[in-house]
Amino acid sequence: MESNRPPPLDRDHLRKVLVADDDPSTRQFLSGALVSLGYNVALAVDGADALRQARATRFDALILDCRMPHGGAMEVWRDLLDSIDAASAGVPAFATSAEISPLLRSDLEAAGFTGAIEKPCKIASLGQALDAALGVDPRMAVLSDEDGLVASGDANVLGALRDLLRIELVQLRNELHELEHDPASLVDRLHRLRSACGFCGATRLGAQAKALQGLVVETRGTAPAVMDRFRRELEATIAALAP
Repeated sequence: MESNRPPPLDRDHLRKVLVADDDPSTRQFLSGALVSLGYNVALAVDGADALRQARATRFDALILDCRMPHGGAMEVWRDLLDSIDAASAGVPAFATSAEISPLLRSDLEAAGFTGAIEKPCKIASLGQALDAALGVDPRMAVLSDEDGLVASGDANVLGALRDLLRIELVQLRNELHELEHDPASLVDRLHRLRSACGFCGATRLGAQAKALQGLVVETRGTAPAVMDRFRRELEATIAALAP
């Protein structure tokens, strides 16, 4: 019987996140929050510092303040994309600001940002945003018999529920293109999916759905990177449920 308890973290292989903000208190909060979530964090004090580090180092994600000396999030991002050999060009990037207007959010989305997060943000929201873009803990089982049996109480019931879940996931795969353009319907659909995953021990897809749901609620939209990440988990679960 498969257990869903992951092995201890390998501290040498933590995902790297660059946090750029000119406010020391914000840097300290974001750094502490990300370290508590299991990330390796580098800090930048302004746009020039952020650009220098992102050009030289391959980060898994960037968190960039919209207003910083020597270039805000948009300027740093565009300079990275214009740099032929920038190590972090194209990685998932989040913009932060104390106030994000609908126009700014639209501009950031058009520029290729994965999301825009208003400050102050909650640690859980920050974690869900990164999980949605980078994927939940890869050590987590796609299917956990242990979790499924705890929820369903019986192996035969679990098998029947998993058959129904596979049908549901195939249907969801066909609906995703429309849902990603309707955030409210996507949030509702993900909520129902999480419940079904819980009963079936589809642990990783349930966690990825929770992360995507949290990101959509926080940023009021989706991005190609997060939808692609969710599709990969969806396909992995469909394959694992195959007879």
